[in-house]
Amino acid sequence: MPGQKVYIFDTTLRDGEQVPGCKLNTTEKIEIALALEALGVDIIEAGFPISSPGDFQSVHEIGKVVKNAVVCGLSRAVQKDIEVAAEALQSAKRKRIHTGIGTSDYHIKSKFNSTREDILERAAQAVKWARNFTDDVEFYAEDAGRTDNEYLARVVEAVIAAGATTVNIPDTTGYCLPHQYGEKIAFLVNNVRNIDKAVISCHCHNDLGLATANSIAGVISGARQIECTINGLGERAGNTSLEEVVMVIKQHSTLGYYTDINAKQLNPLSRLVSDTMRMPVQPNKAIVGANAFSHSSGIHQDGFLKDAQTYEIINPEEVGADGSKIVLTARSGRSALAHRFQKLGFMYNRNDIDVLYEQFLKVADRKKEVGDEDLQGLAHQYQERAIVA
Repeated sequence: MPGQKVYIFDTTLRDGEQVPGCKLNTTEKIEIALALEALGVDIIEAGFPISSPGDFQSVHEIGKVVKNAVVCGLSRAVQKDIEVAAEALQSAKRKRIHTGIGTSDYHIKSKFNSTREDILERAAQAVKWARNFTDDVEFYAEDAGRTDNEYLARVVEAVIAAGATTVNIPDTTGYCLPHQYGEKIAFLVNNVRNIDKAVISCHCHNDLGLATANSIAGVISGARQIECTINGLGERAGNTSLEEVVMVIKQHSTLGYYTDINAKQLNPLSRLVSDTMRMPVQPNKAIVGANAFSHSSGIHQDGFLKDAQTYEIINPEEVGADGSKIVLTARSGRSALAHRFQKLGFMYNRNDIDVLYEQFLKVADRKKEVGDEDLQGLAHQYQERAIVA
């Protein structure tokens, strides 16, 4: 396949599970982990092992069953955290320890009551501890989005020198604008001397609704891994949505990137995660929302019926959706009404539709959506009037 690969790091089972009410048991986590592997995810962040015995067990059991994807465990820049993560990952065929620390002055001063130099040393030391257990170590610079670029570059250079093979640049608070986040990644590419020895990763939150845009900006500037979740689940307003970044990369192939994700599994997996985590997907959610391929405006419906590409840039079947929908409302036009009647087996000419349309609008003004039973009723009344006439 032409172009450069973007690795997909899924954190639905870790960051996604931090959503209130979305706690999963080990059996549920295993089911989702296997579905993520079937989807083509490269790295599965299975949990935060030291956080609870249940999380430790889940990471351990997921490591047993996942064969191809890398299984990742999160830790703080604390030796005990790293040792527990390594123990939980012993069963994994391919394993990664994801360790890190806050690097913005907000974190250094308010959270750690520390100094930049101390944090720099702690960051490098954490990576060295992790390298005692695996060659695959990822470092996260928490709140990198609000970290001074020159200091961030020093941290990144130090952790790569210590053995980090992936450096995660999180926009933890979702603060950055896309051009700012892209410029931050570009600064690291151009100013960290050993940056060629590690993969740069984007981990963006959605507090301002910019997580997907920021992640793509990061890739364009040199990042080659995106950290994301199914349905965009995650802390507060959520994380980068896996289905969105995957389809942006696929639709904009001229950018020169690709992923190994099987897009046809996106909607089925979205439903699995939604059902298992008991977290409904908003109807207008891109790619996997119930309305993602629905058309209700008469102008849109007419254009879509003439050529689907007038209003759909993605074929619904391409992402495992049920198909496009013509939703009849008071905003719908005659072409959509004729189409739906035809689907029900009623073949009407233009004059028939003109008469039926007036009756249809009366029903549509009373209801949010006109269903098949309503149309059958209109057809039945129209036939009765025709017989009487």
